[in-house]
Amino acid sequence: MSKAIKPCGGERLVLTADTARDLMHANPISISAGAGVKDVASMLTDKGFSAAPVIDSAGRPVGVVTKTDLVVHLREHAEFASKKPEYFDRGELAKSAGEPIGRGFQVESVDRTKVSDIMTPAVFSVSPDLPAEKVVEHLRALHVHHVFVVDEVGVLIGVISAVDVLKHLR
Repeated sequence: MSKAIKPCGGERLVLTADTARDLMHANPISISAGAGVKDVASMLTDKGFSAAPVIDSAGRPVGVVTKTDLVVHLREHAEFASKKPEYFDRGELAKSAGEPIGRGFQVESVDRTKVSDIMTPAVFSVSPDLPAEKVVEHLRALHVHHVFVVDEVGVLIGVISAVDVLKHLR
C-alpha cells in the first residue's frame, strides 16, 4: 500500500513503505545507560552518528543521547587550567597504594559521568506493524528526528529516522 504525498512543487511523492518494519533500520547500535560519556563520544564519532538509543540491561530503550547532549555536558563541566604547575616531579606520581607510576604513563582527569546523566529520558516508540504513514505523522507531531521500534515486550528492535522516511519516498 503506497500513500501519495503532495510536496509544495505540485508533483506527488509516494511513500513506498507499508509499516514501521519497512522503514526501520533493524538491530540498531545502542549504548548502555551505565556507559561513560567518553564511551558514547567515541561511539558517536567513530560511527558517524548524531544520536544513539540508550538501553537498560533488558534491551529496552530508556532514552536517547545526542552529540548535542555531549556538547552541553562539556560546556557545563569545563575543566580549566589549574594554578598548579603543569608538571610533576617523579616522586609526586604514585598509584593509590603508593607505588610509583612507571615511565610512559601519565595522569588523566577522568570524567565519571554516565550516559544516563546526560541523555534525554524521553522515549518515543512504535510497534513494527504500525502503518508507515502513522510513523510519519508521529515524527511530525512530536517534532523529533527518530522513533524507536520495539517488540511486544518493549525491547528495541529498530530505529526510524527522518532520513529513513526520505529514502522511501519516490
